Amino acid sequence: MTAPSWDLTIAYADLNDERIEQDIELIEQCIKLLKTQASQKEVVSVMQNAIVTKEAAGRLLSTIYTFANCHTSVDVTHAEAKALVGRMAKLSSEMDQAFSPYELALMHADDDFIVDVLESDNPDVASQAFAIAQLRKLADQSLSVEQEQLLSAMAVDGRDGWGRLYDNLTGTLKVNLKLADGQEQTLGFSQAAAILYGSDFARQESAWRGIQQAMATHRETFAAILNALSGWRLTEYQKRSHQRDIHFLEPSLYSSRIQPQTLDTMISVTRQNRHVGQKAGVLMAKVHGLNEMKPWNHLAAMPAFSGEAKVYSFAEAIEVIRAAFAQVDPEMATFVDMMVENGWIDAAPGDNKRLGAYCTKLAATRTPLVFMTWAGSRSDLMTLAHELGHAFHNWVMRDMPLCQTRYPMTLAETASIFAENIVQDYLIAKAQSDEEKLEMLWEELSSALALMINIPVRYEFEKAFYQQRSDGELSADELCALMSSTWQEWYGEAMSEPDPYFWASKLHFSISDISFYNYPYLFGYLFSKGIYAQRSEKGEQFYQDYVSLLRDTGSMMAEAVVFQHLAMDLTQDEFWQKSIDLISAKVDEFERLLAKVSQ
Repeated sequence: MTAPSWDLTIAYADLNDERIEQDIELIEQCIKLLKTQASQKEVVSVMQNAIVTKEAAGRLLSTIYTFANCHTSVDVTHAEAKALVGRMAKLSSEMDQAFSPYELALMHADDDFIVDVLESDNPDVASQAFAIAQLRKLADQSLSVEQEQLLSAMAVDGRDGWGRLYDNLTGTLKVNLKLADGQEQTLGFSQAAAILYGSDFARQESAWRGIQQAMATHRETFAAILNALSGWRLTEYQKRSHQRDIHFLEPSLYSSRIQPQTLDTMISVTRQNRHVGQKAGVLMAKVHGLNEMKPWNHLAAMPAFSGEAKVYSFAEAIEVIRAAFAQVDPEMATFVDMMVENGWIDAAPGDNKRLGAYCTKLAATRTPLVFMTWAGSRSDLMTLAHELGHAFHNWVMRDMPLCQTRYPMTLAETASIFAENIVQDYLIAKAQSDEEKLEMLWEELSSALALMINIPVRYEFEKAFYQQRSDGELSADELCALMSSTWQEWYGEAMSEPDPYFWASKLHFSISDISFYNYPYLFGYLFSKGIYAQRSEKGEQFYQDYVSLLRDTGSMMAEAVVFQHLAMDLTQDEFWQKSIDLISAKVDEFERLLAKVSQ
């Protein structure tokens, strides 16, 4: 089995499928209906019909957008797909504008009206209780209907245009590698970045320096993108601060469904324990024969103790993941088979392929889809497990009303990192020697360094950036300096030098529709460790409890999910410290085994 490409025909035959135009026409009819009935939004039956109409149109809109975006992910130069993405973005904006009068009515209506609306036989309406309760939290920062519609309309070619510029630039960007033997090689950005995650150690420094040079060449564009996105958001928050000041972290906390104290506690406890992640980095450096990690090898696979590092075929990786999932429950193994057999994974390399990996879904069919670029490293294996974890999360919610499946990023990472833990422990258990165990534990160290150090770097950088951006734009030099100082603060002596252009090369900083796309990964990492610890404690009951937890993630605050399923308080140090202690034990185990085999 070679690395597969998507089969998206479960949605549409291709981009020219006439059903796409038919569905777009249905969406437009729904938008027209919403506009026509908006004047009667205070009537219960009209509000109920509006919710049903929006949910139905939303399913179609999301499906077409995802279908088109999947095509642009595989080939960022695909003009037809890009045009459809833009068209659906505009239609989505029109849908938001059409529903905004109803949304504002729900925000400000009295409780009796809300109760009456929810008393419906239609599950698309009756299941909206949590979503509406969340919406009503925004009442004190809402604008008028006209202002909300204007903002939504302008975001398509304003805010979101900057995000598309980043995707287009990085998707077509070429990176020049100057190799040690004097030869040069030109690769696409995603291909060059993939080298940093693999075991091609001879080319990693060249790839990193090539990426640095590419970022430096386009530094003004990348700085403009970051400044424009943050400036847009800060201006919007200022306009919404008509009753109270809206802090730049509020929208992220709202979408993450956590309290400020929860985020503060998690970051504080992680800062107090950053020596655990730094220790992981130092141990990784020792295996590389270095005193500290380099910015070009901290993501790399582990150097083999004998011979070359293991390279997995895609088929081998799937078999490992399938076997690991089966140890939790046979249903999870069957799910992996289904994803492969149905062609719902795209991993084939390509010159114009988008950077990174993700999981998405086709809303109309509830079909989960996984995207990545396969290079055969153990890191790729873990990335595939991670994204299949996301896909499994979507799959176990497929029978629920769509509005109850919209879980926040904080809880989204639960299933993905849990899946990584399953595969890591499976590989460790299969190891035939201490050397093999070290190779498997390497992923634990890599995760500790990435999630307990690199993720806080991203969060602290972005937080400081927004604080400074309130006073004006930051130059590329200032962004590099801010990234470098934050990097050094968290990595300490575990890293030889900073990655000054990380703010430009990391896609997450330039996603147009979301800010602070970072700390939820740390949340999910530590949260999943706490859940994984229950696997041995609960035995056979664990799987059903785990699925129940995943199904609750779309209709609860994160604090409520943790309290209900783990009986713990996210605002207290104890929850986070217990998970970090589990990670620290793995790092110590690696240290002990490394000393043993080095004797």
